[in-house]
Amino acid sequence: MIFRIGIISDTHGLLRPEAERGLTGVDHIIHAGDVGRPAIVDALRRIAPVTAIRGNVDTGGWARDYPDTKLVRLAGKSIYILHDLKTLKADAGSGIDVIVAGHSHVPKIDTVGGVLYLNPGSAGPRRFKLPITLATLEITRAGMRPEIHDLVRD
Repeated sequence: MIFRIGIISDTHGLLRPEAERGLTGVDHIIHAGDVGRPAIVDALRRIAPVTAIRGNVDTGGWARDYPDTKLVRLAGKSIYILHDLKTLKADAGSGIDVIVAGHSHVPKIDTVGGVLYLNPGSAGPRRFKLPITLATLEITRAGMRPEIHDLVRD
């Protein structure tokens, strides 16, 4: 059994066709904030169920529907989602398997103390010379397989 999660962040109101294609076939989508407008989550929901949080640019009435952080359990793994890793208040040793954060627009996969830290980068408008990316996380009986996908190069 493989459970595949698509992880996206910092769309800033832009859902690229490449991102939609990259998320096709996933079992669940996580949006780690800076959504930009509610239509983005609506479009993602046409692909798979979505867990979304708000980021620092998500303001206005629509954004109140989204929490600042969220703890979800998917395929037996505990996943903590926040926008800016610098604001992390959760104890990473308290049974959390994965911490997902965006904000920096810099894609990164790291494991610290047995916890997978995943930043999918930004799938929205290009910022500086940073890549346009999203991530996938495959959860299998053998473990977790995170991967960053460059939407311009892939």
